[in-house]
Amino acid sequence: MTRTLTLKNRFQGNTTIVENDFIDHYMAKANGEYVKVYLLLLRHLHANTGNLSICGLADCLECTEKDILRAFTHWSEEGLLKIDYDDAGNICGLAIGKAVPKPEVKSGTPIETPKVASVSSVASKTATAKAAPAKTTRKTAKEQQDLRQLYFVAEQYIGKPLSVSDIKKINYFFDTLGFSTDLIEYLIEYCVEKGHRTFRYIESVALSWSDAGITSVEDAKMNVSSYNKNYFSILNAFGIKGRSPAPVEMEYMRKWFEEYGFDLEMILEACNRTITNTHKPDFKYTDSILKNWSSSGATTMEDITHLDISFQQQKTSKKKTTVASSSKTRFNNFEGRTYDMKSLEQQLLNINR
Repeated sequence: MTRTLTLKNRFQGNTTIVENDFIDHYMAKANGEYVKVYLLLLRHLHANTGNLSICGLADCLECTEKDILRAFTHWSEEGLLKIDYDDAGNICGLAIGKAVPKPEVKSGTPIETPKVASVSSVASKTATAKAAPAKTTRKTAKEQQDLRQLYFVAEQYIGKPLSVSDIKKINYFFDTLGFSTDLIEYLIEYCVEKGHRTFRYIESVALSWSDAGITSVEDAKMNVSSYNKNYFSILNAFGIKGRSPAPVEMEYMRKWFEEYGFDLEMILEACNRTITNTHKPDFKYTDSILKNWSSSGATTMEDITHLDISFQQQKTSKKKTTVASSSKTRFNNFEGRTYDMKSLEQQLLNINR
């Protein structure tokens, strides 16, 4: 028997309103990071903070400005966000929510305009260009024909008819990321060969290729060859064999190489220390090691050696301080008893009598 849940409203104001239409039709099928961005925009919209910026949004959500711009593009394609640009092509404003058809204007009747969240453009021109569709003009007849052919090829790889959402993803790769149809075909082929047929996974790979500046099939093959070698070296260090890395594992490894900027030797060292300390493959634990090295400014194995020596010295110093403190507590602070030997002798003589 299925039990129903009862919800009680305990909110007392200072709330952000989210339309049911967004929850019912858009939220479930969207990337979770995109949903966070949309909710944060709503929060600023109702708060009227006036200091909204792409950099500020990225800091708040602990992501990159590119991630924010991708979310803008997604919601723009869904029709829930209108992006305004200034003369220099930078984002200067956002209109949130579905566009409402203009009502028939009667004489003397004021028209309510949609609220617009002002956004300070702090992203570079390159990043801004990524938010706007790479192809702003209408597709040529050849491009339309190539895309139709690509839809058919994608269905053969995926093994089922494409959904409307799947087609939107392909169009996103073509229009926004600027991928050619040949590159998109290779992208899908590559992911399917790795055992991943979902467009959520395909999109994650596409975004990583876009960040790496890949624009051709040749670039992609070189990138795949290099990363495959490194990724499988890391899996081997963890004792993982016979499978490809999972998306979350790929994201960790991408972070180690690209965000932290470590080479394979240092990453493998962190993996070995993980196995030594936890006796199991733990990407999160390895990430904590590498994050600590990164924040300490370590860039070479020699730097790591210095960090190890410094850590051991601090550990030894702390241990000596603890032992000294313990010794003082147990013995030096203990008051020894004093005895009057003459008095004790007299007491014994009296007893013997």
